[in-house]
Amino acid sequence: MTRTFARFLLATVFVFSVAALAQSASADPGLPAAPSAAATTPDTTIASGTATKIGTINIEQAIFASNEGQRDFEALSKKLEPKQTELKSMNDEVESLKKQLSTQEGKLNDDSRSALVKQVEEKQKRLERSVQDARDDAQSQQNEIAQRILQKMAPIIVKYAGDKGFGLIMDTSNPWPQGPVLWAGPSVDITKAIVDTYNSQSGVPAPTKPVTTKPAGSTTKPATTKPSTTTAPPK
Repeated sequence: MTRTFARFLLATVFVFSVAALAQSASADPGLPAAPSAAATTPDTTIASGTATKIGTINIEQAIFASNEGQRDFEALSKKLEPKQTELKSMNDEVESLKKQLSTQEGKLNDDSRSALVKQVEEKQKRLERSVQDARDDAQSQQNEIAQRILQKMAPIIVKYAGDKGFGLIMDTSNPWPQGPVLWAGPSVDITKAIVDTYNSQSGVPAPTKPVTTKPAGSTTKPATTKPSTTTAPPK
């Protein structure tokens, strides 16, 4: 999984999902309401002089570590393999033309060289557009998987937080300073507990071979140096 996993989107979806669930909990007997000052015990209220119980969860890690996440991201990776192969072929063609331009420098007349330069530029632009389209498509499909899992995981997080007396759960998917958490000890992290609970409720078996690669989304990096008609071609 590349870090183009839409962390900001995940964090945003998580915030709204949990907020909506917490607000509607009183109307839904299946979801506990977030602990209030009136309902908390003395050891968790700010009024008592002690700190509110705070927990952390790495939403990105929880989604990917779940059996369902591993299964679906691996399936997506395999689904995108043909596109990866296609992009690699396109990139190889561009590199071959650039090499041809470099090795034949000084041997081509102006018209032949200009035609070859134009061909390289056109194919490179086509490659860059294809790479961007592939990235956008992969990102969109990754987000669909992540949001689907998160919508089912959010009620579990809310219930766990209520059952354990947490007043606040913070997402640590983004490390500080990009994220809000400067430091948190492992004792307050509930990621594994949520993943274990989610796996037991989802009914999705653990993969026979643990997924070690990250979700597909990285694509062949196109050449970005354009050949010039006035300067020596790129190496």
